[in-house]
Amino acid sequence: MISKTKDAISRCDRVLIAALSIVLATASAAVGASLTNNPHADQIRIIQVEKPVVRVVQAPAIPATITLRGVASDVVLARLLAEHRCLSEVMYFEARGEGEDGQKAVAEVIFHRMNTGNYGHSICAVVYEGVGSAACQFSFACDGSRDAKKSPEPWRQAQALAARILTGEEHLNDATGGAVNFHAASVEPGWKDEYVRTVQIGNHIFYRRPGHAHLNGA
Repeated sequence: MISKTKDAISRCDRVLIAALSIVLATASAAVGASLTNNPHADQIRIIQVEKPVVRVVQAPAIPATITLRGVASDVVLARLLAEHRCLSEVMYFEARGEGEDGQKAVAEVIFHRMNTGNYGHSICAVVYEGVGSAACQFSFACDGSRDAKKSPEPWRQAQALAARILTGEEHLNDATGGAVNFHAASVEPGWKDEYVRTVQIGNHIFYRRPGHAHLNGA
């Protein structure tokens, strides 16, 4: 399950790195072109100096649309930003008072669900499954919580953690034992007997699907 989680994250890594590479390559090419223009003869002056002179060159604006194999990069970047926001939101609304360990555990559930193929094939599809119906997977997606003003510091922390997870700086090590469900320790949901309890992290109890044994045999 650890390898599956890392595979899911690595897919995000490759898309993010590709998008950033396009932007950096385009900016580099534009700057290079501006430096190779030949000046007119009457603009050339020879100045003898004893110390190196640092010349600051302002990079030209990067075009609004750059294409990669026929796909507009603004679409790719918009998708990346959406995935980042969805991961930030589920960690914020479900575990903002649980510290980084608790928020990472929630993130693991999202990636485990993606790997099963039964919930959705993107972070946003998993997080907001059921929106518009009476069966949201996460209550905050349907109860109006998203419309309330977020607490600035916890929201910033969730966003920063989501970015580190998606870029691979922060690793998810399957602390939840392959969990695809969780609930607050203070409640007793009716579905809990249909799953196998794996671990409690902070105020949340995590469960995996029956038959999906943890790598360590739990």
